[in-house]
Amino acid sequence: MRNWIIKHDESIQRLLEILPGFVSWNIILFPYWGILVIPNVVAYFILSYNIYWFYQSAQIAISATISHFKIQASMAYDWLADLKVFPDWKKVHQVIIIPTYKEPLHTLERTLESIANQTMPKDQMTIALAMEAKEPEEDRLIKVKALESKYGNMFGNFLICVHTLLPGEAAGKASNERFAALEVKEKLIKKGKFPLEYTIVTSCDADHIYHKNHFSYLAYLFLDDPHRYERFWQPAVLFYNNIWKIPAITRITNTIGSIIHIALLGRKDRLINMSNYSLSFKLLDDVGYWDADKIPEDWGIFFKSYYKTQGKVEVEPLYLPIYADAAQGESLIKTLRNEYEQKRRWAWGASDDPWIIKNYFLTPGVPFWDKTLRVLYALQSHFLWPVHFFIITIGLQLPILLNPRFAKTALGYTVPKLSSFVLSVALVFLLIMLLLDRIYKPKRPKEFPLWRAILSPLEYFLMPVAGFFFSALPGLDAHTRLMLGKYIEYKVTEKV
Repeated sequence: MRNWIIKHDESIQRLLEILPGFVSWNIILFPYWGILVIPNVVAYFILSYNIYWFYQSAQIAISATISHFKIQASMAYDWLADLKVFPDWKKVHQVIIIPTYKEPLHTLERTLESIANQTMPKDQMTIALAMEAKEPEEDRLIKVKALESKYGNMFGNFLICVHTLLPGEAAGKASNERFAALEVKEKLIKKGKFPLEYTIVTSCDADHIYHKNHFSYLAYLFLDDPHRYERFWQPAVLFYNNIWKIPAITRITNTIGSIIHIALLGRKDRLINMSNYSLSFKLLDDVGYWDADKIPEDWGIFFKSYYKTQGKVEVEPLYLPIYADAAQGESLIKTLRNEYEQKRRWAWGASDDPWIIKNYFLTPGVPFWDKTLRVLYALQSHFLWPVHFFIITIGLQLPILLNPRFAKTALGYTVPKLSSFVLSVALVFLLIMLLLDRIYKPKRPKEFPLWRAILSPLEYFLMPVAGFFFSALPGLDAHTRLMLGKYIEYKVTEKV
């Protein structure tokens, strides 16, 4: 098998790129042709999918609730005091890589301010501002001058890394972070500024705001774990920085996404690092850093580490929130477009699947069941991304119009009723998500009318529309482009 895959690598790669779109399109279209040929199978399929959705909703609600209590405890706890119990805690050094391309100065200042307010001693922290050479030099230098003036002497090191895109590299976070990490190693670690074995590296988006305990908590988790060189640490990323400034239809998707991120902390079997995460610099160095030719970098670096350590790598929850910007533009249309493009870029994570699947067979020594479950979860997450809307929201309503005779049968009449009942009961879990949303969402600004805030729960009636335009459609777009070999280019989400 191994030799055959290596011999036919290009053909297999192309076939596996077709797979996500092939699967998602076939599942979506199945009810429409199946209702004419095997209507009973279609009915049971849709009912089963609704039950599966109910189960997933229950899991999210329960896990999010448990994670919520752990987050609240972690926010109040004195992690620095516990950290100081370790005799070697002073050796720990935090490297925060902040990839940035055309983000406005105030966005970067907000992120750096949250790092400056950490309980972790700042002399044990290095900022690596990872900039791109293709950004206009004048704009870049204005930001560098302002940030160095304000924060340059606040941390142990403040490194400006300017990445020039090389042939074979993909524009995006991965190539930028890789360059910055190598700069840190060359200019600081190799010169003895801090030891590689005690260095934690954090991938931080330019719009992220940390809780003040974040890096003390992270350092504690690092020292407390005997397998620290085989671990990632993942906080809950909440898209709440500008939640009151975006339209209702995108506020829904970002709210639900945020609560799901809280829930995932309680599911170690499904937790894979994303957006903002940390790992030991030693692990990053051992596995060869991020791949500069890829757009998706978070799941990519996880599976790269997972396979290179023969399945020993795990992601540990860090029970604290990180506040991030939701996609926004200067106008309503630009906001909707930015939201769509961001979700399409996330769905492009399916482009990692061919590499993940091939290495499932090519990498020896990884425990069979562990790698099987991890790969199946990755494929399920990617393949079903565009499917949920069509099966859950539309269900049998449209397909049954193609076969009105089946609608008059007992099964054709009963299944839509049962599906509706299952989804109605699942609304209980939505209430839990609404409660958590109220807890973590920033306070309503004065310019946001009180009456709109009171009526905000009614925004959830827009869920079907939001689900189509900002989940199903961008997911199908990404899958179809990958299937047809029309690869997307990385686009930084606009910051306002």
